[in-house]
Amino acid sequence: MHSSPGLPTQTRSNPHRRPRLSSHRIRESLTSRFAKCLCSILLTLVLVAGIIVFILWLSLRPHRPQFHLVAFAAPGVATRAGLSGSPISFNVTDRNPNAKIGIYYDAMFGSVYYKDRVVGSGPVMFPFFQPPKNTTLITGQLSGAAIEAGGTLSSQLSAEAAAGRAELRLELNSTIRFKVKTWDTHHHHLHVECDLVVGSDGSMLPESKNIKCPIYF
Repeated sequence: MHSSPGLPTQTRSNPHRRPRLSSHRIRESLTSRFAKCLCSILLTLVLVAGIIVFILWLSLRPHRPQFHLVAFAAPGVATRAGLSGSPISFNVTDRNPNAKIGIYYDAMFGSVYYKDRVVGSGPVMFPFFQPPKNTTLITGQLSGAAIEAGGTLSSQLSAEAAAGRAELRLELNSTIRFKVKTWDTHHHHLHVECDLVVGSDGSMLPESKNIKCPIYF
């Protein structure tokens, strides 16, 4: 039986077309899965590496040393000459709180101030190394000096000390670097400030004993 001339001829289906589409989709699916798996592995590695670095940073992060004022004496503070030519002595404890980090100190220099004017200064310690978890006693012997530009301030200091209460400030300066296992950090300028009060005999009053001294880098 012949087809009518006006009717379109029915297109036969291609038996190979569907398998080719299926293979393409399978390849896309495998590629997508591989990419997702690779991304997951990379993200996991980055996360693990980040955790390890954070733990190492916590364990090796240097903690600042801790300073406490133990003793201070300036016997000539209540005299007419004040601290000029008078000895000044003090003891300060220096604690290294780090468990695995040592601290190198360059030479340490000390100064005593009254109302922001220097009344005594001098070298305190030679360079030294402080092991981890160590407390070092810093003993200073300074030489008192006349207050710059002012007999008035000298008289005021003597009067306050004679009345039983004179406020002074001890400052320590040095340059330090931390030793972390086999390598050293860069240098830091260390500045320590200890506010204190002395009585008529120049000895530190109990309220100032063992105070924690702020430090600055």
